[in-house]
Amino acid sequence: MNFTIAVSEIKELFSLIKEEPAKLFEMMELSIQKQVGNYLSRLMDMELTGHLGRKPYQRTDDSVDSEGGKPKNYRNGSYNRKFFIKNIGEVETKVPRDRNNEFHTRVLPKAKRFDERLSNDLHAMFLSGISTRALSMLSKRLIGRKVSPSEISQNSKEFSLAIEKWRTRDLSPENIKYLYIDGVNFSMRVTDSIEKVPYLVIIGVDLNGYKKVILIQQGDKESAATWRQVFKDLKKRGLNYQNIKLGIMDGLSGLEKVFKEEFPNASVQRCQVHVARNVISKVPQKHKKEIADDLRSIFYASSKDKAKPFIKNLKINTRRNFRQPLNLFLTR
Repeated sequence: MNFTIAVSEIKELFSLIKEEPAKLFEMMELSIQKQVGNYLSRLMDMELTGHLGRKPYQRTDDSVDSEGGKPKNYRNGSYNRKFFIKNIGEVETKVPRDRNNEFHTRVLPKAKRFDERLSNDLHAMFLSGISTRALSMLSKRLIGRKVSPSEISQNSKEFSLAIEKWRTRDLSPENIKYLYIDGVNFSMRVTDSIEKVPYLVIIGVDLNGYKKVILIQQGDKESAATWRQVFKDLKKRGLNYQNIKLGIMDGLSGLEKVFKEEFPNASVQRCQVHVARNVISKVPQKHKKEIADDLRSIFYASSKDKAKPFIKNLKINTRRNFRQPLNLFLTR
């Protein structure tokens, strides 16, 4: 089949592009969408061929009934399905069917109208505080497809279920030896306003030195009793408390005591940031930078022996009128 195009049509096309340059990109986009749709359709047709074990109109010994000679299963047409792909747009595909309804394609996810990357984008925008209605109005411009409020709500529900599954996961396979414990505030939508909401965060370090987020949970980060419940929950979920050797945390009153009671084999270390803040707050303004540099050299020394000269230098540079911060540091 030969495809021809008249010179007048070419002139008309270039005139249109000259007047509206964006039309060129629209045409390119439509062409790419069509090609991707055809490619996915061919993939699914090949997938059905593998499922049936034969090409169209081909018969094999094991593809027919032994008695009647009729095919056990065969192609049964196709149905149209639209699917939205990030950075490509909406593509039209033909999903093949079989007579016995045994074939289910893996090329396109079941009951999904757009790919997982778009779902992640919607989740991020929703979590940033954009309402489902506003997000539905903006979706056409942002991602190229209008998403209904019900679709956004459904995706958010699935996202919440996945988060809850992660939050309550079994921790027994995790070989954790160190725990970083701290609280953080996140900006979140509460009814009609954006507010700071406190969250509890625990990061673990395993036997191989890899850091893993163990827990992110809403709660009062200034309450030692709340932290106790968190520690108990971690143990109920399988965290081996006997393997915990060290807990790094701030100076919240009562937190160290609670931690040692729940993890009796562990030592406690004050977070470097909080140690530095406590020390610097006791130092006169004109000496803050000098002491901060000394502390930084100690913190980042590659070994205890290499840190000793810096500690000695700190002692020499520390004057009698602010001996207190030095003692505070050395006791930590």
